Amino acid sequence: MGHVSNIVPGNTEAKGSINLRIDAGVRQLIDEAAAVLGKSRTEFMVESARREAIDVLLDQRLFALDPERFDAFVDALDNPPAPGPKLRALMQRVPAWEK
Repeated sequence: MGHVSNIVPGNTEAKGSINLRIDAGVRQLIDEAAAVLGKSRTEFMVESARREAIDVLLDQRLFALDPERFDAFVDALDNPPAPGPKLRALMQRVPAWEK
């Protein structure tokens, strides 16, 4: 995996370009979202792609635990707490896309 400088804003490396072919509808959606935020299409796409790339890399990050903490971690995964009232209420709601 790369260094932190690869994902921190302000990196002084030379800029490059990426050419994409996308459907007109997707381009329009991106343009509308960028306009809402007062950004150019490029700014919006770069920021969105960068944010997603960081999330993907962080989700794949390796972490090490001593044996005692590893056992506690595995135990927590194997024995999650019982659902509370808020989770039960959430699971009973009809999703917005089904209304």
